[in-house]
Amino acid sequence: ISPTGYELYIMLIPSNGTIMPCDAVLLSGTCIVNESMLTGESVPVTKINLPNPSEYPKATGDEIYSPEAHKRHTLFCGTNVIQTRFYTGELVKALVVRTGFNTAKGQLVRSILYPKPTDFKLYRDAYWFLLSLVVVAGIGFIYTIVNSILNEVPAHTIIIESLDIITITVPPALPAAMTAGIVYAQRRLKKIGIFCISPQRINICGQLNLVCFDKTGTLTEDGLDLWGIQRVENARFLLPEERACSESLLKSEFIACMATCHSLTKIGGVLSGDPLDLKMFEAIGWILEEATEEETALHNRIMPTVVRPSKQLFPESKQATNQEMVGTLKTTYEIGIVRQFPFSSVLQRMCVIARILGEKRMDAYMKGAPEVIASLCKQETVPVDFESVLEEYTKQGFRVIALAHRKLESKLTWHKVQTINRDAIESNMDFMGLIIMQNKLKQETPAVLEDLHKANIRSVMVTGDNMLTAISVARDCGMILPQDKVIIAEALPPKDGQAARINWHYADTLARCTSSSPAINSEDIPVKLVHESLEDLQMTKYHFAMNGKSFAVILEHFQDLVPKLVLHGTVFARMAPDQKTQLVEALQNVDYYVGMCGDGANDCGALKRAHGGISLSELEASVASPFTSRTPSISCVPKLIREGRAALITSFCVFKFMALYSIIQYISVTLSVNVIQI
Repeated sequence: ISPTGYELYIMLIPSNGTIMPCDAVLLSGTCIVNESMLTGESVPVTKINLPNPSEYPKATGDEIYSPEAHKRHTLFCGTNVIQTRFYTGELVKALVVRTGFNTAKGQLVRSILYPKPTDFKLYRDAYWFLLSLVVVAGIGFIYTIVNSILNEVPAHTIIIESLDIITITVPPALPAAMTAGIVYAQRRLKKIGIFCISPQRINICGQLNLVCFDKTGTLTEDGLDLWGIQRVENARFLLPEERACSESLLKSEFIACMATCHSLTKIGGVLSGDPLDLKMFEAIGWILEEATEEETALHNRIMPTVVRPSKQLFPESKQATNQEMVGTLKTTYEIGIVRQFPFSSVLQRMCVIARILGEKRMDAYMKGAPEVIASLCKQETVPVDFESVLEEYTKQGFRVIALAHRKLESKLTWHKVQTINRDAIESNMDFMGLIIMQNKLKQETPAVLEDLHKANIRSVMVTGDNMLTAISVARDCGMILPQDKVIIAEALPPKDGQAARINWHYADTLARCTSSSPAINSEDIPVKLVHESLEDLQMTKYHFAMNGKSFAVILEHFQDLVPKLVLHGTVFARMAPDQKTQLVEALQNVDYYVGMCGDGANDCGALKRAHGGISLSELEASVASPFTSRTPSISCVPKLIREGRAALITSFCVFKFMALYSIIQYISVTLSVNVIQI
């Protein structure tokens, strides 16, 4: 029981892992967690314990714990704890902070269980038409009764003939007849590998005029590929190099940074972690070794992770002396990772402190967004043409990461390093160069998006990935044409008495350097979008892009701008699962029929809320999605829309046939009854 009287629950995390039943903050030890349930990225994430304010007052300051702000220390409900690490015999403990629908998973489940009802104009108009037929039938019913009484017809005949008028006018077979097109469409969809659990949605898919796509695993392949590296020497860029594991670079600081600046770990003897880190580490061909429980217990602390080159990287020498030297090098050249400052999406960088075996002084290695890394380096080490080189790569759709290095002072001991603030380390660095990564599009993606564009069906990207990466992928796949302009809306919440505001920047200028990019006057944007001549509008279109934080601020403080932004918004990056659902609802509020195509559990809410949700995975997403494709590519989207339109046309024709048939029969029966009575 806490000093305030509240009951506190502490759970023990098993060493072999578990599925988290609640949200909890880690108090001791470290955990490796798969958070694909929430993020859609099947990447093991390392969680570290919350710093103890009594032990590290400088590290914590006056901060108040928040699950969103302290994600690095929080185990979320529904995520899979793969393994834990701590001293031998010690328990890994976590404090329960949220349960039930209050957890991140609970909010996702609630959005699936209780979605807002989907309104479809065809069914709404059909109800109104049936109501009008009921009114017509009522008139005929009253007319027949009155006329029969005046002609002194027996009572039982009046009842039969009057009720016959109602059953003729309102056709009882109409619902069954309207499902005929849906049934045949469902059979055809099954043959092409698209399964449906909500057949009524097939008709709605025939009216889709906007489709939201997830990026990773949907538009692009799951992984990243290393395209090459471009090192810097004497503040000048060298020529790009395709291979990073060459003999000449073996002991360079550039390779040492690639070998140490990551969050990789071994799970069951297999290297796991962020795909980007994994590709970077595999490219250099080094080996990662983690301390065993016995070693940790022996030294009474968690031993550092050690990286070293593999034997294949050392050149085979013919001379015996050289062989002895190589053998010595193999056994001595190792780097220990002493402390890790994890990647922060706010800071856009990560940093590690490492020490080469035998060296007295430690080294700091940093990697992250190029413009951020360059700002933390000595200006004399950054090449003059840095911005132009970076812009060239980003325009081609590459994902660029910058590396930096700094030799630390000899007075920094192991104990001091464990308590030092990262700001003291991440400054006065030497700029080392760039790593260029390539996120390949799926082969079918450009052709499918072109087909949708020709059919006047708008495409929108909704992803949890980086903003600039998402924009470059949108340009590569044809979602944003080369001549189109992209405007980034950066919304800032109220702070220090200042009202919330929105900063507008062109994406091209933001890619170079955010601090000096010229802002766009917000008054000019509607003018450019609305009052341009038709010729100019056809030549140059404008697309809005924003991240999840900006989207949340706009929804809360700028409600009047939401319709304008979603009408012209094409890229929505760093979106949380509930924000994806909110975006789908915002698009539906401006009269779009929205389709959603995704493959992760983080897409479940949006897949359920959209008029037509298509899952490319047979795991969690297929539970909430009305449609599931066996083929994991977006080629299923036009096929579904095609079948939806066929079913919709069939429903229209059947509806008109049944309605006309009923009205003709109603008139003929009414007249025949009167003639017989006369």
